[in-house]
Amino acid sequence: MEDQTPQLHVEGRTATIALRRPSVANRLSPEDLRVLQAHLEAVNGREEVLVLRFVATGKYFCSGYDIGALGGNAEEGAVNFGEVMDAIENARPVTIAAVNGGVYGGATDLCLACDFRIGVPHCDMFMPAARLGLHFYRGGLERYVSRLGLNAAKRLFLTADRIDAAMMLEIGFLTEIVAEDELPLRVDSLSQQLAGMAPIALLGMKQHLNAISRGALDGAALARDMARSEASGDLREGAAAWKEKRQPRFTGK
Repeated sequence: MEDQTPQLHVEGRTATIALRRPSVANRLSPEDLRVLQAHLEAVNGREEVLVLRFVATGKYFCSGYDIGALGGNAEEGAVNFGEVMDAIENARPVTIAAVNGGVYGGATDLCLACDFRIGVPHCDMFMPAARLGLHFYRGGLERYVSRLGLNAAKRLFLTADRIDAAMMLEIGFLTEIVAEDELPLRVDSLSQQLAGMAPIALLGMKQHLNAISRGALDGAALARDMARSEASGDLREGAAAWKEKRQPRFTGK
């Protein structure tokens, strides 16, 4: 049988995880979650990787967790869905979700766990938890509120309303919308832009901004990262490149 679990590809400073179950709208099985967890650990361990993209094959981005695995029928030892979404938020690189189509259920939290979410005009989303009798987990609830605001989070969770791309952009679910045929180019362009930033500042600020959004900022850790940045060769290189009107050559040191 063809392997349809998420696939990881790394090229230079950019890693890509592709969802590959188009026949079932790229829903995530317990095995997919284990593979995602392993991919995240692999990417976190590669110091050169600054950007991680999530892409999908077929008509939909992702339809969330395999409903058939709910209700006590999950495979033994399956990784908890919420833990994997938390791991995506806490991933070392800056993350991008390329939302090429519909995104439903738990997959909406996968997108919210990413730092950037680029969609297409025909994408849509809904959160059917209340309609399924499923109480969502803490990390997902926190991401909905911190990214979208309390009113939008209540509407989406409590009514299970389906909203279109324009509304997804308005409430902040999407960072931007591009034409369908421009999505890969825009994701590549943003990836290159991010990968060209100073690693210490880029990755540190990503983590601290996420912590601030949760009301969980570690002031001591922030101070350490600021001091590390100020003492880095990258800061000197950035200042020199700015003065000389050239592209900086950062090393992460």
